[in-house]
Amino acid sequence: MESHVRPRVSAYAIATVQEQLLLTRLSAASPVFEPGLWHLPGGGIDPGEQPRETLERELYEETGLELLDARLVDARAYTAHRLGIDWNLVGLFYRVELRPGPPTVTRTDDSTSAVAWMPLAGLDDSMLSPATIDALGMIGAQGDGQRPGTGAGR
Repeated sequence: MESHVRPRVSAYAIATVQEQLLLTRLSAASPVFEPGLWHLPGGGIDPGEQPRETLERELYEETGLELLDARLVDARAYTAHRLGIDWNLVGLFYRVELRPGPPTVTRTDDSTSAVAWMPLAGLDDSMLSPATIDALGMIGAQGDGQRPGTGAGR
């Protein structure tokens, strides 16, 4: 039986305020990373959509917050197997500035079950998606030890 790898390009927002990182909790509908993990706001870039447009759309759907500015900081590749699909995911990571406001999930039938500002100092790698672990390294955040780039999905 031949295995087919599905490609996906996603744009992720790295938003920090007062030593806190904006994170979303993945639901059972998460296509690539395991449900229950805390993940960066963002998602797959739709055909014809620019990465910044993806950030704006996904930030609103997953957090209810408005994007003011975005700056590309890095890109990483991941492999994962979920729901019978082998994925090759390329993640584009953006440092973002958001309009202040309380975060709330506006699209509840999707891959996000919760959103919260989480203290950077309290984050444990076991509760984070591989992309989130990599993002912490990109912003120089310290947590439960060394944070080398993982480059692999779960």
